[in-house]
Amino acid sequence: MSAIEQSLGLAAERAGDITVPVYDKWFARYPYMLPRFVRDKTGAVRGEMLARTIEVILDFAGANVYGENFIRCEAVTHNGYGVPLDIFAKFFDCVADTLKDILANDWSPDMERDWNTLLARLTALTPQAANAV
Repeated sequence: MSAIEQSLGLAAERAGDITVPVYDKWFARYPYMLPRFVRDKTGAVRGEMLARTIEVILDFAGANVYGENFIRCEAVTHNGYGVPLDIFAKFFDCVADTLKDILANDWSPDMERDWNTLLARLTALTPQAANAV
């Protein structure tokens, strides 16, 4: 099991659904994004988006069968919703930082290294997506 998978699994064991803490962190950092979710009264859209984010992270960190292309497409799609391309990739940072908060002392050097590598790869996709706009 990779350190990415391990961090997600441990966080799920400890905190269950991490949707609320991820989006709390997201809106604290980028409060101007909150109005984009005004219709999501129950949090179902946020939960669905986070579930897809985790699925794509696992693919992108592993075999990368579809992850890279999915992220590029979603960056462009979200840009159409008014999410700046440079901010789109920052959501992944919020996921990693939330996991780090939940795991606290159990956040390992391997997790830190693998997440930093993954986040750098994800951020590098943003300029490529910008060229498609």
